[in-house]
Amino acid sequence: MTKRTFGVIGLAVMGENLALNVESRGFPIAVYNRTESKTKAFMETRAQGKDVKAAYSLEEFVKLLEPPRKVLVMVKAGKPVDAVIQQLKPLLEKGDMIIDGGNSLYDDTERRTQELEATGLGFVGMGVSGGEEGALKGPSLMPGGTEAAYKELEPILTKIAAQVDDGPCVTFIGPGGAGHYVKMVHNGIEYGDMQLIAEAYDLLKSCLGLSNQELHEIFAEWNTTDELNSFLIEITADIFKYVDKESNTHLLDFILDAAGQKGTGRWTVVSALELGVAIPTIFAAVNARIMSSYKEERVAAAKEITATTTPFTGDKKEFINKVKDALYCSKMCSYAQGMALLRKASEEKGYNLNLAEDARIWKGGCIIQAGFLDKIKNAFTENPNLPNLLLAPEFKQSILDRQQAWRDVLVVANSTGIAVPAFSASLDYFDSYRRDRLPQNLTQAQRDYFGAHTYERVDKPRGESFHTEWVRNLSP
Repeated sequence: MTKRTFGVIGLAVMGENLALNVESRGFPIAVYNRTESKTKAFMETRAQGKDVKAAYSLEEFVKLLEPPRKVLVMVKAGKPVDAVIQQLKPLLEKGDMIIDGGNSLYDDTERRTQELEATGLGFVGMGVSGGEEGALKGPSLMPGGTEAAYKELEPILTKIAAQVDDGPCVTFIGPGGAGHYVKMVHNGIEYGDMQLIAEAYDLLKSCLGLSNQELHEIFAEWNTTDELNSFLIEITADIFKYVDKESNTHLLDFILDAAGQKGTGRWTVVSALELGVAIPTIFAAVNARIMSSYKEERVAAAKEITATTTPFTGDKKEFINKVKDALYCSKMCSYAQGMALLRKASEEKGYNLNLAEDARIWKGGCIIQAGFLDKIKNAFTENPNLPNLLLAPEFKQSILDRQQAWRDVLVVANSTGIAVPAFSASLDYFDSYRRDRLPQNLTQAQRDYFGAHTYERVDKPRGESFHTEWVRNLSP
């Protein structure tokens, strides 16, 4: 029997789809799932007529693979990944490779890389974005580990990745946990993007009273523009027109307003806090999901708490265009924050990330794929040391041209009592970043007053510290 080129462990939808993707590109595969019935069901349905061999034990699975073996693990992040690795280790030989394609925490990937490389086994932590359809037709892939390990996988990964005008949506990200770190930040940007779109929807629906059909038409039109053309805007337009068969009306109105999360957004915020990078839009998006989970409390509070608000009475068409501009400006801030976090992590963790390449591989296959990623790629190609995306000439001018509309939208949101935490956080980020002096001189004075934490002076060289005995020196 011909040995298999590639193996997949874990046959949930993502695992199945990646397996079928690999097979469709001409690579014979072997599959294994801990639950035997799941493997049988896959072989009797979706794998019918494909060059797929099933195994019903890990020993059988490993024997099906040609050396050096390449094993993609698609199981739940955390302890299940460690369990599979421990079961595989005694069955594999030096030079064989394990690829973790789940949403693992980058610290876990760093540990696994060190442990497995020390035994002569290769390990690649690979972010995979694109959802079920992307996994089947071409995802964005973010592999990290050793460059030698990536070279072994490159012939397969470049074939199964999404294909865009400037190549496959895969590149060697960097050592250790770099791949999963970049995927984590990708997901953080995704959180921000989704929340901003939700806030735009809320403003248009609550302030203007637009119907789902009208919202569909607006978002479909936005998706044709250079600024907002993206996967998330496209699917949002589709969601507005979907009719529920049970109720014969739009399904969106029947979906509970309590959003879930799987951890990557929270991990992004925690990492940003540890590295000292401001990502307020992403932080606001995570908080918004948490706030949404207080459904019963919010229903009760709505009966008890009222707000002084003013209904919107302006021009509808003009306001729709302003919301579009505010959304674009806020999205730029969300991406700028994510790229700034990647830059700092690269410096601190030795990832040596290529931000232009990171943006390029997000152009297709992934959830945050958007037309303006080409502009982000170009900005970092032209200036690899660009400290912040907002300083790139095109992005800077785009915001300057739209900032009044952005501010006007926030005024309407505040006056009508519509919470727009991510829009607000984005504008605050912009306004904080553009100011040469912030009020933290007072914060430093307070810290020195109560805790002798010292401060620096604007009229002295940076790095010199000063302390004042505030109580004894107060003027009468």
